[in-house]
Amino acid sequence: MTPAPAEPGLKAAMDQWWDWLRHEKRASEHTVTGYGHDLNGFLRFLINHIGYPPGISDLESLSASDFRAFLSMRNNEGLSRTSTARAVSTLRGFFRFLEKRGLAANTAIHALRTPKVLKSIPRALTTDDAVQAVDTIENLAPEPWIGKRDKALLAILYGCGLRIGEALSLNRGQLSAAEGKTGTLRVLGKGGKERIVPVLPAVAVMVRDYLDACPHDPDAKEDGGGPLFVGTRGKRLNAAVAQKQMRRVRHALGLPDSATPHAMRHSFATHLLAGGGDLRTIQELLGHASLSTTQRYADVDEAHLQSVYELAHPRARRSRQ
Repeated sequence: MTPAPAEPGLKAAMDQWWDWLRHEKRASEHTVTGYGHDLNGFLRFLINHIGYPPGISDLESLSASDFRAFLSMRNNEGLSRTSTARAVSTLRGFFRFLEKRGLAANTAIHALRTPKVLKSIPRALTTDDAVQAVDTIENLAPEPWIGKRDKALLAILYGCGLRIGEALSLNRGQLSAAEGKTGTLRVLGKGGKERIVPVLPAVAVMVRDYLDACPHDPDAKEDGGGPLFVGTRGKRLNAAVAQKQMRRVRHALGLPDSATPHAMRHSFATHLLAGGGDLRTIQELLGHASLSTTQRYADVDEAHLQSVYELAHPRARRSRQ
């Protein structure tokens, strides 16, 4: 996205914020890009709203009605509440940064209300569908070693609860699991936070089968021995390739569009909770900073229990009659 016009002082402040996000907060590039999109959208609104490219002093003088006009503009353009809520969060973060750096202060931003967003419930696969997806994907690849790679990748997503980006960033030296026993995996998650997750023997076997069949041997001089999952040219596997392979699985098994690589992570958490796992442990395994994020999986399990009750319990059947 082309940066919105702004006065030099404001541009410099924005550059400082990007540096702070990347190097101090250690936000992902995806997150930084999203914040940039939100902030540029706000600046473009201001250009139309005040009639010229804004500067630091213009941000300080904005009133509550100016911010409400921004929200009204987004609503008129049909933008979702979720998108607007993120934009408001971005603005609050940027103004908080300006205030802490002594660059600008605006009390009106603190009174800006975030649009209410309906709480989403993660869409997990059933246990049978998750297992079948892992078993099926191997047979849909153009080459045997690629099939073993895709199977190992889905096995790690479902067996360890990793995000797709976390799995694809793994290096070969990070996997300490050995066949026949549960090993561990050191994962670098959001914000540069590390966590240790267990690797089941069955997952370790699938990874070993893939590595034995893989024709590429990444440079051993790389940190950790090079990428664990590689593409056809031996470079680190791209997420788009993994998503394409998952689409083939969906088509083959008749699964819904919600059956994505990330759904394997949702399934990991949901199935652990259904099997008696506690939220705190699942929070640690997923790398969630807040327990409230993990709490969504309790809603999933509660919904499942409710559906089972309504289908099977005699009192529920009687009430329907």
